[in-house]
Amino acid sequence: MSAAPTERHAALAAIRARADACRRCAIGHTRTNIVCGVGNPFSPLVIVGEGPGENEDRQGEPFVGRAGELLTRMLAAIGLRREDVFITNTIKCRATVEENGRIANRAPSPEEMSNCREYLDAELDVVAPRIILALGAPAAKSFLGRDFSITRQRGIWYPGPQGTQIMVTFHPAYILRQTGGNMAAVKRLVWADLQAVRAKLDALADQPAGSPPAGATQPAIAAPSPGEVTQAPDGPVALRLDLS
Repeated sequence: MSAAPTERHAALAAIRARADACRRCAIGHTRTNIVCGVGNPFSPLVIVGEGPGENEDRQGEPFVGRAGELLTRMLAAIGLRREDVFITNTIKCRATVEENGRIANRAPSPEEMSNCREYLDAELDVVAPRIILALGAPAAKSFLGRDFSITRQRGIWYPGPQGTQIMVTFHPAYILRQTGGNMAAVKRLVWADLQAVRAKLDALADQPAGSPPAGATQPAIAAPSPGEVTQAPDGPVALRLDLS
């Protein structure tokens, strides 16, 4: 899809309005806010998570709270800001379950992901990215099939929709749940995946598919300067999970 900047923003607003009116799933009746994609509609990189949590449902924006803070650090580790990329989820409403008298997040069901797929596809059609970074197993399975195993098959490039290339890594919320040696091991894997995305962005920048329309906001995809990202034995300091 080729469109001027104002047209892309208008197209994304129209997708949001359609999703906001949708009640195909029960979660469409229990959510507080619809949570559609945000960020640069001309970014070559789209990040796709599984679905909104409590904070996202309250604020109407994807990846806020502690997981969102960690995602911001992950992007910074490869020289990107949140506003440089487009961030969205497979479903646009918070999926919940009652546990011990309280409402908790849960993974989206196949039916919910199917019902919501048209909105994700429409976002991808508008943004027209060249790379998709899928965070977590549900997001990966939405593109690569229900038999995809994130522990065995992450860190590999896969062909995606509309000529995109897909990289899969662990969801920030999963990283935050790890402790001790498990945390260090997961961080090393995620750092390797992020470096692969950085390298792919740099390669694509050397072979641009075309120039965006005049006035479009360009994502800052230049590689970090030497010393800009401090390295640690288990990856960049930006991935340390000392979030308070």
